[in-house]
Order: sequence, then structure tokens, then C-alpha cells
Amino acid sequence: MKNIIVTGTSRGIGYELALKFAEAGHQVLAISRKIPQALLEHKNITCLSVDLADETALGQVENFLSSTWKRVDAVVHNAGALLLKPFAETTQADFENIYKVNVFAVANLTRICIPYLEKGSHVVTISSIGGVRGSLKFAGLAAYSSSKGAVITLSELLAEEYKEKGISFNVLALGSVQTEMLNEAFPGYQAPISAEGMATYIYDFTLNGNKYFNGKVLEVSSTNP
Repeated sequence: MKNIIVTGTSRGIGYELALKFAEAGHQVLAISRKIPQALLEHKNITCLSVDLADETALGQVENFLSSTWKRVDAVVHNAGALLLKPFAETTQADFENIYKVNVFAVANLTRICIPYLEKGSHVVTISSIGGVRGSLKFAGLAAYSSSKGAVITLSELLAEEYKEKGISFNVLALGSVQTEMLNEAFPGYQAPISAEGMATYIYDFTLNGNKYFNGKVLEVSSTNP
């Protein structure tokens, strides 16, 4: 059984994913600001209430890894912040708030995990189809979509930097999934896949995708958006 970190576990895909790993017998470190009772009560899940935008708060993760797990087999960077706002009204503070969660937290948590990631481990970053070069873009998502493009490049770079250590880094660029975040970006839109359905795909990819991919971006989308 593996030790797996999942961020953004308070709702949606992250919540479903944490439960799937735990029900399969894996040990899960669930990181989110709010902690759902179902995760807190599961014997295979350790919950940490962490604001990923606060770099110092991630010290809780480092303390846990150094004192308890001492090994990480997989990380799923699922947490995300979204801003729907016309570009002309989007301030530097707006960009910084989005990038703190969507980019800087990914980099900071990965840096903390590096000493505990061994050969064969897998780091999966959940991005968006809107962050992929050449994809259809949507007005009002300048901060969000550009941040999702940034983590794609970061993952590609880390795959190269750590390939000799046998650590794989891949990105899943998701299309629309029926979540609260989708409703914030596209009110009233009905996605063809549920959070639980997408969690099933990510679950399998996290455990097996690094056998076939490293430094890759897989577009997981059947619709626009």
C-alpha cells in the first residue's frame, strides 16, 4: 500500500479521490482548509487543515512527513483557486492570490516532498485544458488559466530535473467536471462527467500513469469548456 498526498480535499474531485485511495487501503494525507467529517473519521486518512496560500503553514506537512510517514509514493496537486473577472479589473493582488494557490503552493509542497520521494514515485498536477497552449480560451479567466499554464511548464521542468532519481511528474489538464468550481466559472453549465467519475480516472493514473508517461500533459476533456 502507498502513502499518497492529496490537496484540495474539502470538496469535489479531491474529496472523492481521497476516499478512493483510502478505501483501497492506501494511506492518505488529505490537505485542505476545511476538513470533511467523512475524511476525518476514516482510519486510512490523516487530515491537515492548511492554507496552501501560506507557505509557512506547509510546515505542518513537513513535520508530519519527517515524524510519521518518512516516505511519499505519490502527490496529487488538486487544490485550485478560481477568479472570474474581466482582465481590465483584475489587479496584481488578484493575480497573486490565484498564483499563491495554483502555482506557488504546488512548487512549495513539491519541494517539501522531494526528500521523501523515492524511485518510482509519481507527482500528478491537476491543471486545466484552458492552460494548454493552443486550446480554446475563455474571457474573464486570465489569472486562472495563466496559472494553470505555469504549472504545466513547472511539471515538465521537474520531470527533467529529477528523471535520474526516478521521480515522475505528469499533468492532467481537465476539461469540464461537474463541481462547485465549474459552476463558479460557467454558471448553469452541465458537465458530462461527475467529480466522482473524474476521481476514478485520476486514481488510476496516479497509481499507474508513471509506468507510461513522464513530463507529459494529458488532456482529459471531451467538451468545451
